[in-house]
Amino acid sequence: MTNKQQTRQPIITVAGHVDHGKTSILDAVRNTNVYDTEAGGITQKISFTKIPIEEINKSCPLLKQNNINLDFPGFLFIDTPGHAAFSHLRKRGGSLADLAILVIDINDGLKPQTIEVLQILKLNKIPFIIALNKIDNISGWRKQSTTIKENIESQSTITKDSYTEKLLTIIGSLQHHGFNSKPFYEIQDFTKELALVPCSAKTNEGIQELIFTLAGLSQKFLKEILKLNKDPKGVIFEIKKEKSMEYAEAILHDGHLTNKDEIAIASFDEPIISKIRVLEEIQPISNKFKQTNQVTAATGIRMQLITNETILPGMPFTIFKNNLKEIREEFKKEVNTFKTDEKGIIIKADSLGILEALTTLLKQEHISIVSTGIGKINKKDLIKARTNLETDKLNAIIVGFNTEIDEEIKDAELGEIKILTNDVIYKLIEDLKLIREEKHNQIQRERLMELATITQLKILPQFIFRNSNPAVFGVEILAGKIKKNIPLINEEGKSIAKVKDIQEDKKSVDQADEGKQIALSLPGTNFERQLTETDYLYSDISEKQFKKFKDNKDLLSQSEIKTLQKIAEIKRKDKVTWGV
Repeated sequence: MTNKQQTRQPIITVAGHVDHGKTSILDAVRNTNVYDTEAGGITQKISFTKIPIEEINKSCPLLKQNNINLDFPGFLFIDTPGHAAFSHLRKRGGSLADLAILVIDINDGLKPQTIEVLQILKLNKIPFIIALNKIDNISGWRKQSTTIKENIESQSTITKDSYTEKLLTIIGSLQHHGFNSKPFYEIQDFTKELALVPCSAKTNEGIQELIFTLAGLSQKFLKEILKLNKDPKGVIFEIKKEKSMEYAEAILHDGHLTNKDEIAIASFDEPIISKIRVLEEIQPISNKFKQTNQVTAATGIRMQLITNETILPGMPFTIFKNNLKEIREEFKKEVNTFKTDEKGIIIKADSLGILEALTTLLKQEHISIVSTGIGKINKKDLIKARTNLETDKLNAIIVGFNTEIDEEIKDAELGEIKILTNDVIYKLIEDLKLIREEKHNQIQRERLMELATITQLKILPQFIFRNSNPAVFGVEILAGKIKKNIPLINEEGKSIAKVKDIQEDKKSVDQADEGKQIALSLPGTNFERQLTETDYLYSDISEKQFKKFKDNKDLLSQSEIKTLQKIAEIKRKDKVTWGV
């Protein structure tokens, strides 16, 4: 077996913000035109492209010019939708991708999904380069040379200045996220600086330099990683249906797999064992699969399996040789990487890889997680959230990344339970932190209001239902809330009575909120003698309670703060030295 046969292709993923040209860059590299066939020009699914070494040499004359003979059989590219960058690209010990191309529109700079990809690259320690795409959109730009460096130097002064300004802006933004970057032709040490390759998928400028940089990095730094082992190992990407057939799309990242092999696929429970009914392989520079008897890593495959069990995206698989105990232990190390807490939020994602990334990022924000899972947000998740609501209101939250809410709970009564979904990780975490802050403040406010209640009531003299024993009359709640047994004072600070009963829409209630018109029942009160000349009533609070409210003013509404100030004025008249 030759060295080339013992070495697999580097797996390279292409990712970035929507509309920055990921698929167009890949089209330029592989000399295809997939972009025009995409719905709305947006990648709808993860796709593989296998490019043989012969095509790489043809697309990149720089390799021959620099006498570089590559020691691997080609490249395997993965084109991901922007929102799912790297979500499935995970295997034990790191990322499934050996290298990545992060595509950035040089005119747009870093966008939300760019930042998300940078976070995941850093998290998974994936080496990458940046394709600064769409240089042809810089005002006045003209293609004047076959090499990108000469092309940049050949531009007019105004155009070159515009290019330099955009380049420096992106370098500054990357610096802010912890990356030192330079144009690839200025870098002395690729282990210390991030390579920027100015290019245009439209005009093909910089594309051969992009391939040259990828090839050089693979040749220099990936030799050990690319050595091929015998036993097949892979990762399931998606389960797809075509007509009546169900297929598992996957990447084989190590070894050799035949259609006679029996495979074990990881799950959160026992490994799923299955024979392969049909084995297909992605064809070179194509999105077509072809039936085959054997495949060698690295390659994109499609398997029709015998099993009817549910297979989850992102799960690893390997060959099964009646070694269930060994496989069980291996998968346990790979899948059960999620240490949950005694209390915390519930998180769901569409694949194992993104679940791991989301868990790690949430832990960095010191957010506890009580339960994790793959798939739709379902009834079980809602039951767990309701349990949280009883004991831990702050964490009665379900967070879903790139996943849906099951139909059976879409119309469920959520109450104080919050369900957050988003397809951009950092935005999801931002929303979560905001919700948790609001919940924390609400909990603190509830605890504060248990000590006492701020209330301002406006008497409605047209609604006098009973003059005395007890007095029953209408009021409007101008601030705070009214509860049973709250002591009330008038504008002079004189004690009136404790609230005996509250009626709203002729029904007795324990409390009522700001803005409501309700009927109050006050025992030992004669409305005609005590309240005819009174317009407003206030809750009677002690100085200690007042100071507690004052120290927590940020938890109060503006109307409550004004009422607190009014109560302080009333108390001052009563020779109590309070101040707000």
